[in-house]
Amino acid sequence: MGYVLYDYLPSGNGYKCRLVMKALGIQYELRQMNIVAGATRTPEYLAINPNGKIPVLMVPGRGPIAESHAIINFLAEGTPLMPADKYERALVWQWLGFEQYQLEPGVATVRFWLKSLKKTPEELGEKYVERFQRGAEALAVLEKGLTGRRWLVGENATLADIALFAYTHVADEAGYRFSDYPAIVAWIAAFRRSPWYSPITVE
Repeated sequence: MGYVLYDYLPSGNGYKCRLVMKALGIQYELRQMNIVAGATRTPEYLAINPNGKIPVLMVPGRGPIAESHAIINFLAEGTPLMPADKYERALVWQWLGFEQYQLEPGVATVRFWLKSLKKTPEELGEKYVERFQRGAEALAVLEKGLTGRRWLVGENATLADIALFAYTHVADEAGYRFSDYPAIVAWIAAFRRSPWYSPITVE
């Protein structure tokens, strides 16, 4: 039995894992979980991940790994997606931390509210305003980090680019205007030219 990925296709966190596996030519079985319908809150799934979230990667002969950045680091260790240089590797982790603590809570949360839960900004009120602003601030930081650069770290795409691309490239679905971020637009275009790129809702 090979790798099994529990995922929800619209999720950027699961998308990171699928992109890494595609980039590295890793075969896996996809098990789609409808998180909106409560598929990750069943006793069966909670036995796999007590946190009740996706993605989870089942590793043959070992067991489950939860949390997207733990999964992609496990998969990419020893490959060009994680630099061998100690300093560049630290920069990758710097961007991974930024994605989880700044960009994802803003951009991804707003997108989930609007797209998956079908809420409106008016319904969401102040929490929408706070999260949207947090996302805008994160996108501004990313724009600065990409200005004058093709990739975030080094001369080639790394886990940093994959992790940040996942939710950034669909930021318009959360109401952000790509016209405000020319460096991000150029980076997204370069990413989409990668031979292992595939859209977020494609297995």
